[in-house]
Amino acid sequence: MSSEVEKVIIIGGACAGLTAAIYTSRARLNPLLFTGSMFGGQLMMTTDVENFPGFPEGIQGPELMERMRQQAERFGTRIVYEEVTRVDFSSRPFRVWAGEKEYLAHSVIIATGAKPRTLGLESEEKLLGKGVSYCAVCDGAFFKDADVVVVGGGDSAMEEALHLTQHARSVTVIHRRDKLRASKIMQERAFANPKISFVWDSVVEEILDVSKGRVTGVRVRNRKTGEEKEISCEGVFIAIGHEPNTEIFKGQVELDSRGYIKVRDFVKTSVEGVFAAGDVHDHRFRQAVTASAFGCMAALECERYLSEKGII
Repeated sequence: MSSEVEKVIIIGGACAGLTAAIYTSRARLNPLLFTGSMFGGQLMMTTDVENFPGFPEGIQGPELMERMRQQAERFGTRIVYEEVTRVDFSSRPFRVWAGEKEYLAHSVIIATGAKPRTLGLESEEKLLGKGVSYCAVCDGAFFKDADVVVVGGGDSAMEEALHLTQHARSVTVIHRRDKLRASKIMQERAFANPKISFVWDSVVEEILDVSKGRVTGVRVRNRKTGEEKEISCEGVFIAIGHEPNTEIFKGQVELDSRGYIKVRDFVKTSVEGVFAAGDVHDHRFRQAVTASAFGCMAALECERYLSEKGII
């Protein structure tokens, strides 16, 4: 066990965590950041990022993450490329375990994010960023006047489909049931949009075409009849939900029914001195810029907390 008590430990090395690191290191809190196995988060699987302020020509997702990492380290952030496996927030200082080592901290910022649920297809993985996406707001503009597919039947899927109608020529929603799970108002909006059509009782068996290195269509199977058919498209947007990376925080901070961390005052968890930032609690916006904004808020609240406790 490390005998030194860190002023702040940040768990998570993507937009929220790295922004929190930039702010806390500039405040001379000497933060210790654990990236886990997913340094950079979902942006490491993203090609062109055109909606992050300050990059008029756009920037590659991995490059944006690398620049944030360099900026955090420039101000003194210490980065550990290990997974946090356990925490104990029941006593102070807080205890955090990574690898075989235990660390102590006066405050903790949780920025472990969320991961999109996938179809589990090999072709999905291989065509990610080449026509397969989990975010219409992020990538919809790349599909101007194209035919695209949305997989899912909930509110998120309808939001994706409706957003895509601003760019795409047509949007085909593929849903495994014969009716949507989305709220009534979202269903009404989707049904009323002439660009949106529906394929019911169907699942995507394959995304085409890995051999061409880009999406050319999907092969779907009707769950009731077993009939298979191909639908031509240039983009596939998978909207079957997200899962917050909060497994190790169960019983440590209050979570909602979906597993997201409950916060008040934007970033404060149920445990004083423990803060949450980004997609780990924000299941509404899920954007790189909002994750960074929450990282900033968490850092400022953390600094205020440490000051009020007389630690700094």
